[in-house]
Amino acid sequence: MILTGPEITAAAQDGRLTISPFEPEQVNPNSYNVRLGPTLLTYTAPVIDAHRANPTTTVEIGEAGYVLQPGELYLGHTLEQVGSDIFVPLLFGRSSVGRLGLFVEITAPIGDIGFHGQWTLMLSPIRPLRVYAGMKIGQIMFFVSSGDIDLYAGKYQAAEGPQPSRYWRDAEPVEAVAP
Repeated sequence: MILTGPEITAAAQDGRLTISPFEPEQVNPNSYNVRLGPTLLTYTAPVIDAHRANPTTTVEIGEAGYVLQPGELYLGHTLEQVGSDIFVPLLFGRSSVGRLGLFVEITAPIGDIGFHGQWTLMLSPIRPLRVYAGMKIGQIMFFVSSGDIDLYAGKYQAAEGPQPSRYWRDAEPVEAVAP
C-alpha cells in the first residue's frame, strides 16, 4: 500500500517518517515533492573506476542557477532530509522536470527502511538545462512494509549533500589497471 498525501502529513507529524523541513504545500495526493539542494558534484577523472574512490569537484548553484550539460553526470541532493523506520521510500523525478529533458534518479529510486538523510540525486540532462537550488525536482512516495524490519545501517546513513559512489567499498580487490 502507498501512503496518501493526508497520511504522509500525519506520519510526518507523529514521527513515523521524517521530512525536514516539512512544507505542507509540497504534499501531493500520494507523494511529497522534494527540492534540489544547492550543491552538485561531478566526477573529474576521464574514466570512472567502480573499484576505486573517484575524484570529484563541487559546484554551488548560485542565484542565477547552473546550466547542466548533456553527457555529464551530476550528483545533486535533496534539500530535505527524508527517512523512515517503518515505510519504504521511493524517489522519482517529477514529470514536469522530465519534460524539460532531465533524468532524475532513473536507476536507484528505492530507499532503505532506516535511512535518514538527504538523498543523492543522479541528474543527467539530454540538452543544456538551467536548474536552481530549491526547485521542486522529485517526489517521494512511501510504501507500507510487510514482515520483519532490518534497519539500514549502511555507508550513506545520515548523508548531507551529494555523496559520490562508495561502491568500491563493496567491490572485490582487483589488480591495478592503467587508466
